[in-house]
Amino acid sequence: MLLPFLKFFKWWRRWSLLRSVTSTRRGTPSERELILSLLKMGYKAPTIFHDLYVEKRNGKYSQIDAVVITKVGIVVIEVKDYSGMIFGSGNQNYWTQVLAGGREKHRFYNPILQNSGHINALKSRVRSMANIPFHSVVIFYGNCELQDIDHIPADTYIGYAEDLKQIMKGIKKKNPTVKYGNTQKLVDVLRESVANGKSRKIVRQHIEDVKAYSR
Repeated sequence: MLLPFLKFFKWWRRWSLLRSVTSTRRGTPSERELILSLLKMGYKAPTIFHDLYVEKRNGKYSQIDAVVITKVGIVVIEVKDYSGMIFGSGNQNYWTQVLAGGREKHRFYNPILQNSGHINALKSRVRSMANIPFHSVVIFYGNCELQDIDHIPADTYIGYAEDLKQIMKGIKKKNPTVKYGNTQKLVDVLRESVANGKSRKIVRQHIEDVKAYSR
């Protein structure tokens, strides 16, 4: 009788924790795991934003998996789900996923460049905070192996899910505390971007834009 209760309590605790930031059905399972990890690290729910659709000047949207407001700047996180071996470089447009002992290969857009685009979209919406540093983090979930990824730009961090805590600690340790001043504009933009993700029209438009870009 005790075991089912403990399982239910554990599920309820995870559900309640996740709900303090986002919907239990929003985003991918890996994104939701990342949000839970950030909360368990001690980051407060009001500083974490999940599944944002930031409107760009051209009317299109940049989809960001997660943003965290920290004492040393704004951390923008891209989540990837892959298996197999991953080859790439910070200065290449595309990376390669290798499966089945090398018999199967797939290209995907460089996540470093992808997240850089996300940061630029966000910066364009909060120009009054140009002095605030942005830190780019790319986290890989799934059974994959990163193969000697080089030419990683400054303020960019890449790793596996289990590396997230160490990466966040490293960012905090390497960078000085920043003065945000009035953060209302930043919070308003982030909240608006999260709300955009609830619009089927905006999400559908973004998917079509990504498909068109990939052709």
